[in-house]
Amino acid sequence: AHEISVLCDAEVALIVFSTKGKLFEYSTDSGMDRILERYERYSYAERELVAADLDPQGNWSLEYTKLKAKIEILQKNQRHFMGEDLESMSLKELQNLEQQLDTALKQIRSRKNQLMYESISVLQKKERALQEQNNQLGKKLKEKEKEAAQQAPWDNRNQSQNQNQNQGQDSPSFLLSQSLPSLNIGGNYHSGGSTGVDEEGTRPQTRTNNSMMPPWML
Repeated sequence: AHEISVLCDAEVALIVFSTKGKLFEYSTDSGMDRILERYERYSYAERELVAADLDPQGNWSLEYTKLKAKIEILQKNQRHFMGEDLESMSLKELQNLEQQLDTALKQIRSRKNQLMYESISVLQKKERALQEQNNQLGKKLKEKEKEAAQQAPWDNRNQSQNQNQNQGQDSPSFLLSQSLPSLNIGGNYHSGGSTGVDEEGTRPQTRTNNSMMPPWML
């Protein structure tokens, strides 16, 4: 790499990973970071040019492929969360899945408890409102009963007076006094048309007026 950089007068960067995972690198005097930055900049510009040259149909095909891959991954994860297709998963993947499920269960239980507490609070408020309404109705009922108890003696007294008055009007003596006409007892005396004189002296003749008396008293 050093000889190439000298012979070609070029910036050279070399990165090597051994079979044991060790990293080895070499770069010219410009430095590894500067060379990699320059490489990334030119590589990005080249990708932009290639993407601009692709036709719209090719872009749609590429996008469709990406979306299809994402859908397959999501469906696979969903099956794993449902406890399906676990045979292909490693121990580490199963541990990660278990941790994710535990976290999800904690969040679900927390949200459920929160909703239960809110529901209980609403029911308690309704219970207090109904209890207060019941107390008010009880007070009104007691007031009505008290008023009725105070009014009952007056009603009974008026009813008793009306009954006594009706009984007095229906008695036999009251009915007899209402049915009998007034009697004019004693006749009207008046002098006769002629005066007779005999040996014993003058005797006036009297006539009793019985026209005002009923037949059963004659």
